[in-house]
Amino acid sequence: MKLDPFYLIVDSAAWIERLVPLGVRLVQLRIKTMDEVGLRGEIRKAKALCAEHQCQLIVNDHWRLAIEEGCDFVHLGQEDLQTADLLAIWAAGLRVGLSTHDDIELETAIAAGPDYIALGPIYPTILKKMKWAPQGVERISEWKRRVAPIPLVAIGGLNPDRLDCVFAAGADSAAVVTDITLNHAPEARTREWIKKTDQWR
Repeated sequence: MKLDPFYLIVDSAAWIERLVPLGVRLVQLRIKTMDEVGLRGEIRKAKALCAEHQCQLIVNDHWRLAIEEGCDFVHLGQEDLQTADLLAIWAAGLRVGLSTHDDIELETAIAAGPDYIALGPIYPTILKKMKWAPQGVERISEWKRRVAPIPLVAIGGLNPDRLDCVFAAGADSAAVVTDITLNHAPEARTREWIKKTDQWR
């Protein structure tokens, strides 16, 4: 499969409503703490918005709800992978993306046969505390050789100025959270990302 090079990650359908109409083609809804009723509502709204704007929606973690709500893509962290029912996910026709941070996690991810593998953090990130040191751009090339032909997503500390190096190293897609959501002008920053990644489509 081919992933869009610009991979936006947000924590609400409100962000999707705000940014996807600008031309975003790939977005992950990543909500960590919310009750099931609230989650279901967010997923439904996000799914409808993405369908309206021809954007691929990926649901983070909540694979059961993703199946029940008729979504077609989930992203799982390594802890989630240990408890998720991959056979049920695939039987429902969903595609799967997996996070990796070190060699052991990479081997686990490859063995699972995902539709893409994410590597991070590439640079220092403020999104969450990590026990892993930044991987650096060089690791992208090594990881890409090991996962090919599975698409590789780079994540962690990325911004438009760092994208040329990331794609030149072999990444198929670049994921972003805080560079857009914490920006003083998220819409303008999103347009900047879209313009910058257009050359890699």
